[in-house]
Amino acid sequence: MKMKKKILFMVLDGLCDRKIKELGDKTPLEAAKTPNFDWLAKNGTCGLLEPVWAGKFPTSKDTHLALFGYNPKKWTMGRGAFEVLGIGMKLKKGDVALRGDFATVADDMTIIDRRAGRIKDSSPFVKKIQGIVIDKVKFIIKKGTGHRVGVIMRASGLSENISDNDLYIEGKKPQTVKPLDRSKEAKRTAKVLNEFLRKTHLILKDCSLNKRRLQQGKLPVNYLLLRTAGKFKELPEFERKWKLKPCCVAGAGLYKGIGKVLKMELIKVKGATGESNTNLSGKIRAAIKSFSKHDFCFLHIKATDDFSHDGDFIGKKNFLEEVDKKIKPFLSLKNVLIIITADHCTPCKLKKHSNDPVPVLVYGPRIKKDNVHSFSEKACKNGGFGKMQSINFLKMVLKIIN
Repeated sequence: MKMKKKILFMVLDGLCDRKIKELGDKTPLEAAKTPNFDWLAKNGTCGLLEPVWAGKFPTSKDTHLALFGYNPKKWTMGRGAFEVLGIGMKLKKGDVALRGDFATVADDMTIIDRRAGRIKDSSPFVKKIQGIVIDKVKFIIKKGTGHRVGVIMRASGLSENISDNDLYIEGKKPQTVKPLDRSKEAKRTAKVLNEFLRKTHLILKDCSLNKRRLQQGKLPVNYLLLRTAGKFKELPEFERKWKLKPCCVAGAGLYKGIGKVLKMELIKVKGATGESNTNLSGKIRAAIKSFSKHDFCFLHIKATDDFSHDGDFIGKKNFLEEVDKKIKPFLSLKNVLIIITADHCTPCKLKKHSNDPVPVLVYGPRIKKDNVHSFSEKACKNGGFGKMQSINFLKMVLKIIN
C-alpha cells in the first residue's frame, strides 16, 4: 500500500548570511554549533535556492510564495493584506490594508528609530489612534508583534496603488504618500492617508504615555511608518494545488497571513511571538503533533531575520544554536520528509535582504545522501540538488518522493 506523504517544511527567516570578520570570516550559521542540522544534512541531500528571479529584491512575501510554488509575478496581492489577515483582522471588499511600524521621529520629523526601540506592547498606543475617520474613510488599527501594526482603510472608492511613507532607513524624514497612478481613487487614498499620518503623529507625540517613556529613558512612540498597501485577492488553495492537507505554525503576522490565504489551518501555540523569546519548544511540538491530522506543516521561525536587521551576528549565532537544540526530536520522526531552508538572505552587516542564494536540506523517505556533511551556505553549494529557483523546488521534491 502506498504511504501517504508527510512533509515538515521549516523556514528560518533571513537565515542566510555573508562571512563576518568577527566570527573568523564565517557566517553565523557556519560559526554556530549545530549538530542536529548537520546530522540531517549529512544524512540527506542539500543544495542552494535562488529566492526570486534575477534583479528582483527578495521580499518576505514573494520569497515565501515562491517556496510554496506560487509565482509572485502572478499573485501580486500587497503584503499589507497578508499582514492584517495574519494578526486576525477581517478584510471586506474595497478595504485597503497596510502593514506598519510604530516609530520614533524627532521634532523636525527625522526618523530616529524605525521600531521605537522595539517596543514590546503597542496596545496603549493603538487605543489612542483607534477609530479615526477622515473624509468618510474609517481607520481600523490592530497591534501586531512588538512594534508592528496592521491598518485597514475602510470606505468605497479606495485604491491600493499608493506609495509607502517608509524609506526603510533612519536619519531621513518619512516620505509623503503619493498616488501611483492618475486615478481619482489613488489620489484620494493618498490624500486621506497623509492626513491620517499627520493627525496620529499629533495625538501620539503629546500623549502621557510618551511623557512617561521619556522619563524612563525610553524612546517615544510617536509616528507610524506604513507600507505595502494591498486589497484581498483569492489565491489557489495549497491543498488543491499539491494534494496535501496543510497547516501553519508561526508567530508573526505575515506568515500566518500567507497560511490563511492559502487555506492552511493555523495552529495556535501559546507564547509563539515571532521574536527571539518565542516558544520554540511549543512550536516544534505542535509541528510534530500536526501530522496526526495534516500532511504538510509549514513551520516558520522569525527571529533569525530580526537579529540580522539589527546587525546582531552574535545573537543570530546563539539563536541558531538554540533552534538546533530544540529540533532534536525531528531526528526521530518516521516517514516524515524534513525540509529546512530560508526565504531569503539577510546579511547582518547589510541589515537588509539580499539576493544571495539560500541553503536547503532535505532528509527523509526516498532522499539519498550526498557528500555534504554540514548545514551552511558554503557546504550546501556542493549538495546533490545543486542550485535551482525556489519556485521549482517543492514540485521537484514531490516528484522525487512520489
